[in-house]
Amino acid sequence: MKVTGSHLITAPRERVWQLLNDPEVLARCTPGVTDMTAERQDLYRATLELGIGPVRGRFHGHLEVREKQEPSAMTLAVEGSGAPGGVKAVGRLELVEEGDRTVVHYQGEPQISGKLAAVGARLLTGVARKLAGQFFHNLDREA
Repeated sequence: MKVTGSHLITAPRERVWQLLNDPEVLARCTPGVTDMTAERQDLYRATLELGIGPVRGRFHGHLEVREKQEPSAMTLAVEGSGAPGGVKAVGRLELVEEGDRTVVHYQGEPQISGKLAAVGARLLTGVARKLAGQFFHNLDREA
């Protein structure tokens, strides 16, 4: 299943790129993140508290920034697990400059397993879009 969309950020592309490469900003902007620490350049250990439908829980995993094409594109890979199951996603971000604003186009492929998949699979698309919307709204506030 693919999730795609676009969000307008009221900042120049270079500023948006800078924010997306700041681990403290990523931690503040990503819904559900309760802790995020760098393990090395572009690889972070994270704890998230998320829910899909009635299934909620804490997940421990990693966020990795890959395939950087400064300042126009990057790939983010997320993988985590917890009592409710597992979460895995790979997403591509493309930053398009529009004057002093930036349009961020995204596409991703979230996958879930365990109890999450059994109970929340049909809700995944809506939840993924909601979380992406919250992330980009938070990023726009940071900008």
